[in-house]
Amino acid sequence: MKALKRFLGIVWLAFAAFSGYFCIFTFGLPKLATGKQDDLVFGIIILAILTPLIVAGLATFGYFSVKGEYDDV
Repeated sequence: MKALKRFLGIVWLAFAAFSGYFCIFTFGLPKLATGKQDDLVFGIIILAILTPLIVAGLATFGYFSVKGEYDDV
């Protein structure tokens, strides 16, 4: 079970990288390029607030899982 938890930690780290890429290049930057005020506000919220929260949460969980912090649970 410990090996499975550590493997899934690697999966969470990969998912964090993928979601960061997806949030920036699919949601954030295209909205900034349109020039509309509604899209500009949405793009800023995605890039400045949501993307760091999502990536940091997934990466932290994955890091601690790979490190072995959840082995006792």
